[in-house]
Amino acid sequence: MKLWGGRFEREPSEVFRRFSGSLHFDRRLLAADVEGSRAWAGELERLGILSGAERERICAALEEIASEEIPAEADDEDIHTLVIRRLGEKIGAPADKIHAGRSRNEQVALDLRLWIRGRISELRRRLAELMDALLELAEREGQALLPGYTHLRPAQPVLWGHYLLAYFEMLDRDRERLDQAWRSADWLPLGSGALAGSGFPIDRDRLAGELGFSRVTRNSMDAAGDRDFALDFLYAASVSMLHLSRLGEDWILYSSQEFGFLELGDEVTSGSSLMPQKKNPDALELIRGKAGRVAGRLQGLMITLKGLPLTYNRDMQEDKEAVFEAADQWEASLEMAAAVVRSARMNTARAEEAAEAGWTCATALAEELARRGMTSRQAHHLIGRLVLESARAGRRPSDWTPDELARFAPELDAGLAPLLSARRAVERCAVAGGAAPAQVLPALAEARRRLAELRTGP
Repeated sequence: MKLWGGRFEREPSEVFRRFSGSLHFDRRLLAADVEGSRAWAGELERLGILSGAERERICAALEEIASEEIPAEADDEDIHTLVIRRLGEKIGAPADKIHAGRSRNEQVALDLRLWIRGRISELRRRLAELMDALLELAEREGQALLPGYTHLRPAQPVLWGHYLLAYFEMLDRDRERLDQAWRSADWLPLGSGALAGSGFPIDRDRLAGELGFSRVTRNSMDAAGDRDFALDFLYAASVSMLHLSRLGEDWILYSSQEFGFLELGDEVTSGSSLMPQKKNPDALELIRGKAGRVAGRLQGLMITLKGLPLTYNRDMQEDKEAVFEAADQWEASLEMAAAVVRSARMNTARAEEAAEAGWTCATALAEELARRGMTSRQAHHLIGRLVLESARAGRRPSDWTPDELARFAPELDAGLAPLLSARRAVERCAVAGGAAPAQVLPALAEARRRLAELRTGP
């Protein structure tokens, strides 16, 4: 069955039919297509095109279709054609009226918007699960020290809680982008027709309310050609996967023998077919790899859309596989990341030892000298010479006594000795958003509050 054909003398070739068919992927829009068709049937009844009895029969049949499994051998052109065919098989002639005044251009835009909004609700839940796992770990181990890095070199000491909250903030921004993707999809395209608007006096505001949209599109040509909402969703997915990939990279390093800051659970790692000693961070490596796939889907759809004239072009059929795959990979990666975080056991002693041994206290020493009146340049240079001398002699900060410091430079008096401790150094970073315990504890509480708000969202 086709929704077109009167203009043509010959049937499509088998090659073209296979090449252009989309049922093998847009079958995922079944529930959305049924939802939109039910609302459309109500509008056709209001316009007198359908009788009340016809609308009831159509809606009952649509409910049956929504609950049915689509046979693997179904060869309809797309999900819209399948629904109309099955409707006709169930109720006969009244099914032919359901498409009155409606174009597949607006129908597919509606279906994809509905599908994205539904998937966003599940993705918000997955984000919240990962954020909760990070907070639980931060609340359990948050006061332990570890070195913070720049250029993958020890830089300044931070608390585990502060480090984990950094990823919480990234995920919270992911939530904001997801909310923006929801708003971008929250425009009803029905009533736009193929491109010029429907020739029927459609009550678009009523349809919007019934389908849960807060507003209707403002321009019918834009509505037919718009896929910004799909790009917004893919952008949100890509940035979030980037964040998951960075977390994965950190923890692949931190769980290595060379770092030893944490151990990943057996349930999220694998072994080697050859080397008996191996415990590989496969889950995190897969997340890191899947980030590229999702980003590729964003780039692919952008390139598909960049040269399209207004309004609808069949190229736009390529939007759905991009959105579907990105959503699947993103959701699976969020679920996996939460499992990894919950499995992790921190080696806080090893991390604190690395913070102490790596001269992460050097900045605090230089800052204290600047507070005492030394220029920042002089202070930086003096502490740099102290670190150089320590590296030559193989000495850690705790190896220096107050007398030895004073002999090295008279400016390094006994009052500076306590700052040779990474723990004391981090306590000085007490500005808003800083790594000091005085800031991290309230930041954890604030993060809990925001997470509770996230869980009450759409």
